[in-house]
Amino acid sequence: MRTIQQLFDLTGKTALVTGGSRGLGLQIAEALGEQGARIVLSARKADELQSAQIHLQARGITVDWIAADGSREADIADLADKALDRLGHVDILVNNAGATWGAPAEDYPTDAWDKVMNLNIRGLFLLTQRIGKLSMIPRRYGRVVNVASIAGLSGNPPGTMKTIAYNTSKGAVINFTRTLAGEWGEHNITVNALAPGFFPSKMTQGSIARLGAEAMSAGVPLRRLGDDEDLKGAALLFASEAGKHITGQVLAIDGGASAV
Repeated sequence: MRTIQQLFDLTGKTALVTGGSRGLGLQIAEALGEQGARIVLSARKADELQSAQIHLQARGITVDWIAADGSREADIADLADKALDRLGHVDILVNNAGATWGAPAEDYPTDAWDKVMNLNIRGLFLLTQRIGKLSMIPRRYGRVVNVASIAGLSGNPPGTMKTIAYNTSKGAVINFTRTLAGEWGEHNITVNALAPGFFPSKMTQGSIARLGAEAMSAGVPLRRLGDDEDLKGAALLFASEAGKHITGQVLAIDGGASAV
């Protein structure tokens, strides 16, 4: 019987983390890498990926990166193929890349809707499909960790954000997670989703600046926003052997906001 340390150990495992150059993706990459996984990061901007690589290497993590636009089908195929070439196979796929756009629903631009949907759900599907078909299913092993959001569990409080495409896309990520878990369980592949609440990031900085961190955390039972450690434990659970009997689940990491 393995020890708890062995169940959470990722030595010898490989991980592809999209949207991994900063924010939540970088936080997850830190957690997986510190437990021994070899990491490939992906994002659109090479300079940010290089900075992330330096940051992770300073923590003793083996890491490479591939610049790709997760909303473009050609980039997605190229990313999957390059990641498999560099890693040999992908044990853990973290689908974190995402975008948002704020506008009232009645005036929401169609091109903004398409931009959000193409990255947040279409690109996620295409990358997962390719990694699954080329690596996880043939090897009968895989951990898919999707980054959804508590925005996919409900609407927005009146007077706050107007992000209908983002909320809709994250709701789709949640049911994508459940559906794929049902299909791929027979291949020994688990598929789970993290649903973060508000964490300071480039995506949320506008809302935090406009509404204020104190006001945004007032209705949160723990009375605070997420920090740069709060996703690590949950991500590691879903990515490791400690979570081998967990699939199709959505875990909110939101200080209790979705529970009240």
